[in-house]
Amino acid sequence: MENKKSDWVPTNPKYDPEKPMQVGGQAVIEGVMMRSARGIATAVRRANGDIVVQKIDHIAITEHSPLLALPIIRGAVGLIDMMYLGIKTLNWSAEIAMMDEEIKTKGSVPAKKRKKGGGAIATGLTLIVALLLGVGLFFALPLFVASKLFAVEQTAVAFNLVAGGIRMCLLLGYMLAISMMEDVKRLFRYHGAEHKSVFAFELKSELIPGKVKNFSRFHPRCGTSFLLIVVFVAILSFSLIDAVWLTFIGPITLATRLFVHLPFIPVVGGLAYEMIRFSAKHSTSKWGKIVIAPGLWLQKITTKEPDEAQIEVALVALRCALGDLDASAFTLKETAAAGSQTNA
Repeated sequence: MENKKSDWVPTNPKYDPEKPMQVGGQAVIEGVMMRSARGIATAVRRANGDIVVQKIDHIAITEHSPLLALPIIRGAVGLIDMMYLGIKTLNWSAEIAMMDEEIKTKGSVPAKKRKKGGGAIATGLTLIVALLLGVGLFFALPLFVASKLFAVEQTAVAFNLVAGGIRMCLLLGYMLAISMMEDVKRLFRYHGAEHKSVFAFELKSELIPGKVKNFSRFHPRCGTSFLLIVVFVAILSFSLIDAVWLTFIGPITLATRLFVHLPFIPVVGGLAYEMIRFSAKHSTSKWGKIVIAPGLWLQKITTKEPDEAQIEVALVALRCALGDLDASAFTLKETAAAGSQTNA
């Protein structure tokens, strides 16, 4: 199968357009990962212009047990599940990029460097490190700064408003800083391509680049919006917890807050998931528009307008995830020269 524009016109799709399933994804290095009820597919553009796909048969953890599918619990568990898969697919896209770089500089890839995806242990360790860094930077550090620099430690709402404001500043500062990097700008264009493709599917449009490019790159169910909602939910939740502690137990310290707040982080994530799920379903209502607005504003930083070639990659990932395209038609082939590879 050759990479031709005509290949992207859906014919006899294996999904029912009258009953669209929820789809979503993320940007990776030179590509996009898409997930659906049929599995997860990651499509990456090679240096020679071809597209390669990694397809994973995956059943969400929340479907393994009725208990895990309960509100709040499903959000907390699903978040860890998607972080693990996100890191795994990001590692795979990085391996493709490194292989192309080896081909470009040396003409071939050394046998010892020819890997077929990161191992479960390495991905798990990466996830643990990422979680620890995230908790330390966005949860523990704001508590420390608010305790040491502001005289509001014994006031539940005021303290958590200050800590929440610090979290927001750290999040916005981080987003703005990385958005200045050229590689990240390109990643954000693929992020925009992912959103446009999901919108096109949800609104039952033809899944071809020329049509998909006209859709919005701002989606209410984006992970960027989720992060903002986590900040707001954290303010409300931790204010309530602190108020109960101050009322029934007594003065609260930094150590106490760390001990009490940190175990509730999964609950905050679960509540934020339910909130974004609800707001996405009611995004056209007055209150729904108010709830999703901050996340859409932040997406002006984390998404950029993609070109049709990037949208094409996102659509390949989406259609492979849906089962409309055969992922085996986009297998990886290592060559001595990057320009000599084709997808068969």
